[in-house]
Amino acid sequence: MSLLKLENVHSYYGRIHALKGISLEVNEGEIVTLIGANGAGKSTTLRTISGILHPREGRILLNGQDISHMEPHKIVYAGVGHVPEGRGIFPKLTVRENLEMGAFTINDRAEIERRMEYAFSLFPRLKERINQKGGTLSGGEQQMLATARGLMLKPKILMLDEPSMGLAPRLVELIFDIIKQMNQEGTTILLVEQNALMALSIAHRGYVLQTGQIVLSDTADNLKANPMVQHAYLGIE
Repeated sequence: MSLLKLENVHSYYGRIHALKGISLEVNEGEIVTLIGANGAGKSTTLRTISGILHPREGRILLNGQDISHMEPHKIVYAGVGHVPEGRGIFPKLTVRENLEMGAFTINDRAEIERRMEYAFSLFPRLKERINQKGGTLSGGEQQMLATARGLMLKPKILMLDEPSMGLAPRLVELIFDIIKQMNQEGTTILLVEQNALMALSIAHRGYVLQTGQIVLSDTADNLKANPMVQHAYLGIE
């Protein structure tokens, strides 16, 4: 059984038909990436999964449970973590306080501290800045904080929306190395990323979205070798 499955999902912004019958699945232990141009529906797919939008048609299943019309906080409790585009940290809260916000589903203080130490093992720079306000961190550090906050939930699946946006190339490589490490240590990941080459370099499988529809799905290696993907998304003529 798939950990996450979308079946013929249609989502709208008012009268705008944003997702037009999306079907995809993510199996436990995978990194699956969604690639496509701006406006293709990648972020809308994540928002629909996390309950910010509700589909007008179709179903979203988590471990076989229909979460299509569940409230967002209940979807979090069910085990879906979402690191949004633009990071969305709390700028006036410290690093520690931001991470504690990510653990709002947990009442056990010792467990919160264990999860925080795990986050610091992945992002040691955050531990050095534990009492620093989130808004004073660099862009790369804010992305680390947003990702670490998503991990505090210990989600069944972590959805990452454009984690490399606005980062210097060396930080992009660092973030992707950490995403790969998180996956190797047991976190299932659904990755939306404009940098298709980097995304396909760490993903197991991928889906290509165009104007709200999936036009191609395959293993990451096959997508990298696909002439259409190479021309449209990898900059290879």
